[in-house]
Amino acid sequence: MPHCIIEHSDDLDEQQLINAVFEGTLASGLFEEQDIKTRTQAFSNYQSARSRQSFVHVTSKLLDGRSLEQRSVLSQAILTQLQQLQLSAVSLTVEVLEIEKASYAKIVLA
Repeated sequence: MPHCIIEHSDDLDEQQLINAVFEGTLASGLFEEQDIKTRTQAFSNYQSARSRQSFVHVTSKLLDGRSLEQRSVLSQAILTQLQQLQLSAVSLTVEVLEIEKASYAKIVLA
């Protein structure tokens, strides 16, 4: 059920990022293919210190109950796939956040 949200500078290929994050999430071995949700948000206005460095920041949100080790495996698997894109002069970061099951609601409308 992970919701993978990719924030990135607008100079990067969104579909390439979606594919890398999806494959990294799948490679973690923690989720089934049909449960992985991935989306992007491109930013045209950004700054790191005093420079304008390209970036990718992935937030993977999943229901609570996974161990710290499992969450670490997930973040490293996503980072590994992003590194395989062979981007240059780009900051890559990944974080895994837990969603409390008690406060999560979902419905799929047909």
